[in-house]
Parts: sequence; structure tokens; C-alpha cells
Amino acid sequence: MELGVYTFAEVAGGDAGRRLRELVEEMVLADEVGLDVFGVGEHHRRDFAVSAPVVTLAAGAARTRRIRLTSAVTVLSSDDPVRVFQAFATLDGISDGRAEIMAGRGSFIESFPLFGYDLEDYDELFAEKLELLLALRASERVSWSGRHRAPLDGLGVYPRPVQDPLPIWIAVGGTPGSVVRAARLGLALAVAIIGGAPERFVPLVDLYRDEARAAGHDRAALPVSINSHAYVADTSQRAADEFFRPYAAMMTRIGRERGWPPMTRAQYDQLRGPRGALVVGSPRRWRRRSSSSTSSSATTASSRR
Repeated sequence: MELGVYTFAEVAGGDAGRRLRELVEEMVLADEVGLDVFGVGEHHRRDFAVSAPVVTLAAGAARTRRIRLTSAVTVLSSDDPVRVFQAFATLDGISDGRAEIMAGRGSFIESFPLFGYDLEDYDELFAEKLELLLALRASERVSWSGRHRAPLDGLGVYPRPVQDPLPIWIAVGGTPGSVVRAARLGLALAVAIIGGAPERFVPLVDLYRDEARAAGHDRAALPVSINSHAYVADTSQRAADEFFRPYAAMMTRIGRERGWPPMTRAQYDQLRGPRGALVVGSPRRWRRRSSSSTSSSATTASSRR
């Protein structure tokens, strides 16, 4: 099992530059204490500092030695797969083979109008761009055509990554179709457990493994990660009390955009309970929970198996 931290780099007080500098120091600390992976999200909003994860990961790569560095996620639907591959191949070179791509649709839609894409093409964009990204990973020269990007006719794409193949994960939030796609393509699966009971995701992982086997892939070679919002303090009570305000503020703020009611302390306490999605408590409680389960407000604990 691998343990790591993903962050969306939420901005407090509006100082994005300071938050980015802190983010690099967090990567250094995560490497020093022996975590296995550090992930950085992609958002195009005032309340998050990172719109270009690979740039911040490259800054961390230059100051770390062993920790793996991933996006969490790369919003592939609104990006250019050629540039995504080149950027992460560059990161792989800087880090001496520690880069990963976690591709997903993302939890917000701001990038679609920002880069000139139509939300009506939401599903088709992801499928087509993932196809091209995998083709770029498989071959130095690629011939490809699709509906949403200019074709490639035997063109070379450089640099090539240190790792062969460059790891690509598919991040899902609970959609069976996305799980099946990852399995059939033989790609690692990252499951975001943001709400509800973690056990409700077990059938999705079972589906993934069954579909991978049916497609002829070695299930043992396809890792699965689970990811939950987390906060750790010296005692469980302190962690619960300190995390409530920023977490509730974030969820309430997002809820206003999506029609959710404000988060209450009772809802929060239920989420941080034994059957909830939050990983909140002391290191002792966290170890106990991790051993019994396969499982700032935008920080996510990752467990990969």
C-alpha cells in the first residue's frame, strides 16, 4: 500500500503567490517524511491557486528525491493532449521518472468556456482526448484524427518520458461508465470518495477488476487508489474542531453554486464518523482506521493499493 496527499491549494486571504510557495514546501516535507505520492489539482477559479499543476509539480520535483508527483486531476477534456503529454514527459525528466498523469473530467466547468469548448461535448471530448493521449504515450510518432482537434500525420512528439510507459490514471467520482472505460483500457483507477459511505464504492472497484480481467488485463498490475478529504491534528477532537470551519465554509460556498443547503456540524460529524467519507482525527486514529479499511479543507488523503 502507498500513502500520499493530494491538494487543491485553496487560497486563504487571496494571496495565490504565497500559497504556491507554501505548496512547494509541502511537497518537500511530504518527501522528507516518507509519503509515496503528492498530487496537485487543476482549477480555474479565484479560490484555488493552481491552474497549471505540472508547473508547480516541476518546482517540487527540483527539490524532492523520491516522492511520486501527479496531477489530481488534469482536466483532459479542456486541454490539448499533445501539450499534456509533453508537459508531463518534461516533468518526468526533471524528476528522474517520478511523474504521473491523473486524467479526469474535473469537479468544475470553468475550463470549458475558458478554452472555447462546449459542455454539450462533455463526454465526447474526454473520450477522444484520452484516445489521443494514449496514442502519444504508445508511440513516438502518431497518426490520429478526431472531431475536436486538428489531425496528426506521423508527427513526432517530444520529449519522451523516462518511464515507459508514463503512468496514466483515470479519476472517477462514482460513474460506472468511467470505471468500465479505465478497466478496458488497462489504466489505473483513482476513486474520489468525497461524500457518503465508503462501502458504496466497493461495487465500483469490483466492476473495475471484473472488466479488466474480461479485457485480458492482469488485475494485479492495475492499482486502485481511494481519496478522501483529510485533516490531522494532535488529538481527534482538536482535528474535528479545527477542520469544521474551513471545510463547512468550502462546502457551503460550492453548495450555493450547485443548490445544496449549508453544511451543519451534525452533517460534518456524521461524515467524519467510521462510515463517513472524511479522514479527520489524530495520527493514532488514522492508523487504526487505515488498518481496518481499504479505504486545509481541500487536502485529500490518498491510499493506493
